[in-house]
Amino acid sequence: MSKKTRRLRIAFCGDREIAVAVLEHLLNHDTKPLALIVPEKSRASHADALVNLCSFLPPDNILVGQAFREPAGIEMLSQLDLDFIIGVHFPYIVPPEVLSIPREGVLNLHPGFLPYNRGWHTPSWAILEDTPIGATLHFMDEDIDTGDIVYQKQLSISPADTAHSLYQKLIQLEFEVFKEAWPKIVSGTYVRKPQDPGAGTMHRRKELFTPNIQQIDLNAEIKANDLLKKLRALTTNQISEAAYFVTKGKRYRVQVIIQEE
Repeated sequence: MSKKTRRLRIAFCGDREIAVAVLEHLLNHDTKPLALIVPEKSRASHADALVNLCSFLPPDNILVGQAFREPAGIEMLSQLDLDFIIGVHFPYIVPPEVLSIPREGVLNLHPGFLPYNRGWHTPSWAILEDTPIGATLHFMDEDIDTGDIVYQKQLSISPADTAHSLYQKLIQLEFEVFKEAWPKIVSGTYVRKPQDPGAGTMHRRKELFTPNIQQIDLNAEIKANDLLKKLRALTTNQISEAAYFVTKGKRYRVQVIIQEE
């Protein structure tokens, strides 16, 4: 079979609405996963929707939670003769023994313009640190978001953007990136671009929740631009991620709405 007409053997892992959109796109383009990996319910938002889309799979080929790391899960995936594992907002680190299973590798869709904003809360850090933002399809390796880039697009940040509004734009851009990259994946004409290990930025999940990031000191002098950046960057869909100030022993969370006239 030529590369132009090859039928890829894939497994799919992910969560969130973007994962549903990507899986639907694959199914509409005649690519059915041979296995599905979803988070356990406590960490999932769209696992049920993904499982419903893969109703053609036998139950043993649907792995939930950490089952993909266990010997039985690894054995099942190893027997499928996979070309790729496709990951979309999959909330687990993929260990080396799983990364090595597919012939061509594990692809990951990331809401960041790598090498900038590896890791968590990409729109928040892009606003806070004035770093480039976008969406990237890349290969996973043993580190966090450091694998070879396949395709990416950059997005401009509006002065009216909060982390929440920017994230909505990033989700749309991620889908564009995947749709535009997929034909080259299918044809085998994609190019792997290594990342510069000394470039970019990386943040872990817990970093956004530290007082030096979230707290507003009511007695400190601060430039209006810096305060506005903090409020924009910490306005998400989660009030626990918002900036706060403390007065009379009570904590008050602050979110902002910005509208261009």
